[in-house]
Amino acid sequence: MKNIKFLVLGIFFAIVLSKSQAISWYRFYEMFRFESFHMFGIIGSAVVISAIIMQLFKSGKIKDVNGNKIVPKPKQKGVVRTLVGGTFFGLGWGISGACAAPIFVILGFKSLPALVLLIGALLGAFIYGILSKKLPH
Repeated sequence: MKNIKFLVLGIFFAIVLSKSQAISWYRFYEMFRFESFHMFGIIGSAVVISAIIMQLFKSGKIKDVNGNKIVPKPKQKGVVRTLVGGTFFGLGWGISGACAAPIFVILGFKSLPALVLLIGALLGAFIYGILSKKLPH
């Protein structure tokens, strides 16, 4: 019962994703062809909101469920790793027509295509898990 707020937040997020058409392959197609601002607006809004929330984390105004301050770990920087990771992410996004985040929302609307996406995402995560010790981190 303690975590019901997270379930409600997840349902709200799923409704926002579906109503904003952020689960539509056609919207991704438009974005990658630079035909519409729709998805760029959604992604830009998410970046701005995330930056605000990160500042709230860093200032200690948002705490974890136990009341402890959340301290983000510094990330290693690297142009090559960013380009390689972004290329793989973008290729998967462009080929599948879907972002990894709303797979479960898509599953609620279109079962078979979302099931293929989910299997692909799980397979990708599994392969990364096998190769992660050999990759530069």
